[in-house]
Amino acid sequence: MIKTACAFTGHRPKSFPWGYDESAPGCVLLKEVLAVQISALAEQGVTDFLSGMAQGVDLWCAQIVLDLKKKNPALKLHANLPCEGQESKWSVSAREIYHSILEQADEVVYVGQEYSRGCMLERNQYMVDHSSILLAVYNGACRSGTGMTVRYAQQLKKELYILDPVTREITHKPANVDAVSSKKPVEIFPSMC
Repeated sequence: MIKTACAFTGHRPKSFPWGYDESAPGCVLLKEVLAVQISALAEQGVTDFLSGMAQGVDLWCAQIVLDLKKKNPALKLHANLPCEGQESKWSVSAREIYHSILEQADEVVYVGQEYSRGCMLERNQYMVDHSSILLAVYNGACRSGTGMTVRYAQQLKKELYILDPVTREITHKPANVDAVSSKKPVEIFPSMC
């Protein structure tokens, strides 16, 4: 585990009200909040950022890190891939963005070589295991890879930042504690779904 590392997790575009329309006001605002939060983490000493490189949140966060790296070369982007060819069925433009980010990453790790039913979950657990912080864009859906990743990080008592994709409010849970420090009074990390 890298003590100054933050892993990203979040839903795919189809789970957001705006879908794949990144010019939608909600998406633009969400990306702005992500940029502010990632920048704040970097200012607090986080130097390593782990992205699973899936469409949506993973790629947005990876691009934000690369943009911040232009002013702070100490930052590192680690691309953690579930298997070879995860992008093979994506649109041409999405594949171009994916490959551009991979070329600029400081490290590319293949958690598995071939697609398997559990390869995405294995990738997510690998990222949580190798970081001290998890930044999640999470809508509270229990039956999602993001939900499973948040619960896994909770079990390991990792520091959590949960960003609601619609309200854009951030809930913070420090590491190694059961209490929640939040901007909203609602508990959004269900222990059991």
